[in-house]
Amino acid sequence: MLSVLRVHLPSDIPIVGCELAPYVLLRRPDKSHGSEDVPESSPLEGHFLRYKWYRIQSDRKVAICSVHPSEQATLQCLGCVKAKIPVAKSYHCSPKCFSDAWQHHRVLHERAASAVNENGNEDDEMFGGRYNNAAAGAVNATLATSQPSANLSNGAAPLYPAAVAQRNGGETWFEVGRSKTYTPTADDIGHVLKFECAVVDAETKLTVGHVNTLLTSRVIPAPSPTPRKLIPVSGVDVPGHMEDGRISSGTFTVLSYNILSDASATNELYSYCPSWALSWPYRRQNLLREIVGYRADIVCLQEVQSDHFEEFFSPELDKHGYQALFKRKTSEVFSGSAQTIDGCATFFRRDRFSHVKKYEVEFNKAAQSLTDALVPSAQKKTALNRLVKDNVALIVVLEAKFSNQGVDNPGKRQLVCVANTHVNVHQDLKDVKLWQVHTLLKGLEKIAASADIPMLVCGDFNSVPGSAPHALLAMGKVDPMSSELAVDPLGILRPATKLTHALPLVSAYSSFARVGLGGLEQHRRRMDPATNEPLFTNCTRDFIGTLDYIFYSADSLTVESLLELLDEDSLRKDTALPSPEWSSDHIALLAEFRCKPRIRR
Repeated sequence: MLSVLRVHLPSDIPIVGCELAPYVLLRRPDKSHGSEDVPESSPLEGHFLRYKWYRIQSDRKVAICSVHPSEQATLQCLGCVKAKIPVAKSYHCSPKCFSDAWQHHRVLHERAASAVNENGNEDDEMFGGRYNNAAAGAVNATLATSQPSANLSNGAAPLYPAAVAQRNGGETWFEVGRSKTYTPTADDIGHVLKFECAVVDAETKLTVGHVNTLLTSRVIPAPSPTPRKLIPVSGVDVPGHMEDGRISSGTFTVLSYNILSDASATNELYSYCPSWALSWPYRRQNLLREIVGYRADIVCLQEVQSDHFEEFFSPELDKHGYQALFKRKTSEVFSGSAQTIDGCATFFRRDRFSHVKKYEVEFNKAAQSLTDALVPSAQKKTALNRLVKDNVALIVVLEAKFSNQGVDNPGKRQLVCVANTHVNVHQDLKDVKLWQVHTLLKGLEKIAASADIPMLVCGDFNSVPGSAPHALLAMGKVDPMSSELAVDPLGILRPATKLTHALPLVSAYSSFARVGLGGLEQHRRRMDPATNEPLFTNCTRDFIGTLDYIFYSADSLTVESLLELLDEDSLRKDTALPSPEWSSDHIALLAEFRCKPRIRR
């Protein structure tokens, strides 16, 4: 007879919006084991599986710690309450938690005070929460006595503690689902969920044998980082907000984001990130919320797995009006499943652009052509072993459906060419990185020569500012004396004078370093003054630096606004990326562009 041997969840911490999918191990009538579903519509020898989900609810309300969301809160910062900071950010699970988090937490108070100083109005809203300058002076005497600490002088009030759940008549069990999976809602926050799996007789509809159950920990809200603002850099005085929409109809926005593939998001590499926050069911929803929230017209994603593109990103972003294009990495080196090979995905809003043409760049093919032409036969295998790394680029030509303000030639098509790439990661293959970037740029030069078209070059170049690949992109050439040219075992970089291109590319984020733009001091502090690039776009325990860029044709495009950068205060104390708030080890870059009016000749 059909029986259930075991049920378990990959993570027992349920999060609002993230589907819970229990693993159910069965013993079939023939004594074999399996985990497939046996629905009522297709019983197995007269039996099927029935599932139920319950919310276990008591009369006492439970708050969740803002630092440790799997823990129940016992303290609340009175400064946050008085300053009208979002209430979820005010809770802490212990005095030590509050004390340890103070360095990060006080930034919320400083921003609240700053918002009042700038706006002069306690009712102004910012970042989705209401802030005002009332952080100081909220002291709880009980805490100050029991836990004397300068860090606690800002105030923390004990909450009424919820009783430990007693699964008896004193608790109410609300049935919330009858399928194998369940997605927690806001109504479930603070409550334990119960999953029930039973074998049922198809004829009598009665339960047969033992009912298998499991209990989760309390449902927690999905952590929500402070939304990043769009900062004008073209002389506009008043900063815009992402939720306010586009500044004008004649501009368009471009997002570039390495989302960190699930295959790479291992507990070994990111041991500092809670396992539930590393799980793909959680990360995909968090990434989707972030990406959709930016409302970009063009979205360039890197490290998108093939299965995730087909099954998740393409259909989900289609619901938000995006058309999708994808280029999977080649698989000469990769040895895993074809479905987990990642690649570059480019999305564009159908109401803003139409697809004209697509080019796919496979650096493996370019390597084969290069070795056939330049490398002696005896050295070809060695050369290919060094050059063949499966990296790709996706180039898309789009036509704008909106008119550019100020253009007196409305009959002319407005095209834009968008390149999306992920350059090889290995630090000991600097010659390969530079060769890949040079190969991509030469391909873009050919496209530019065939049409009067602005260029956008986006992606994770795995190259820091000032490196040879960055110099080639930003300056159009590489210093012949660069130490990176010394490592060239295949001779593919010689002579150095060939490492040039004629595209007038400029890094979008260098606009923060422009002289004469007032009010950008805090954003300039997040830039490296030596390179005019962000201090970091990738932040892990082992590395912090800039690897991601958006380059644009300065002769045909101008930068109107940039998505503000994160700083160390934006990341929780002693944490790196990914984190519960930010689901990739990279940060997203976004720039708003305007096409320059064409000059009639």
